[in-house]
Amino acid sequence: MRGSKRAVEPPSWLLLALEGRALFELGASLISSPLLRAAPTGDGHPVLVFPGLIAGDTTTILMRAFLSKLDYAPYAWEQGLNLGPRPGVVEACVERIQQLRQRHNQPISLIGWSLGGVYARELAKNLPDDVRSVITLGTPFTGDPKANNAWRVYELTSGQRLVDDAQIALLKETPPVPTTSIFSRTDGVVAWRCSIEKESHVSENIEVHASHFGLGMNPTALYAIADRLAQVPGNWQRFDRDGHSGIKKLLYLDPHRKSLFGLF
Repeated sequence: MRGSKRAVEPPSWLLLALEGRALFELGASLISSPLLRAAPTGDGHPVLVFPGLIAGDTTTILMRAFLSKLDYAPYAWEQGLNLGPRPGVVEACVERIQQLRQRHNQPISLIGWSLGGVYARELAKNLPDDVRSVITLGTPFTGDPKANNAWRVYELTSGQRLVDDAQIALLKETPPVPTTSIFSRTDGVVAWRCSIEKESHVSENIEVHASHFGLGMNPTALYAIADRLAQVPGNWQRFDRDGHSGIKKLLYLDPHRKSLFGLF
């Protein structure tokens, strides 16, 4: 009905205005670099990182540098700016995943920031034998496709209309590999409820304090990514918020808690 209110509304203009705090998150990561080195180290397996809408590999340099220091083998997606599923892009991503899997002789992990997370999830569904795990950051894969402040930009850059109900149902399906959705209730671009994964013994949600533009360089998000990548294949365990004298519980809130005033 015209004028009716959506079940999930886009983030408020106040939250969108607060996206400028991403610069402080970058600074926080640089300052906390010595502490981040205490994150779980890797086993050398390859990790492919997908950038967000109208973003490119430059935006994921810090994340990939961080993963490299932890002994992973991180890779950029090398498809230029992410302007949506243009002709040939998905095919190129499939080829890259298969090449990396063959080069390292083992499945690879996929990390997707915002729209990049949609790529990661869908590619994992199509290539389950080649993908070890999926981690998304502020990715809208469920709910109203207009429950974000970037849908007009998506339509303009991709030349495509937003997905319909049938496509939404497909996007909502969890990949058949260990899957983690990292989200923030103060995300100023994507409504956080659209990033909530249906949890199971191999899927989960992790809430962090972050802006949308800062998720890929936020120190708590980076630590969570390292923790998830370090999971042993075949023995995947949920993210543990306990320990360290309760510090973790302060940094990582319960993703299942009730929202404050229906907002956070």
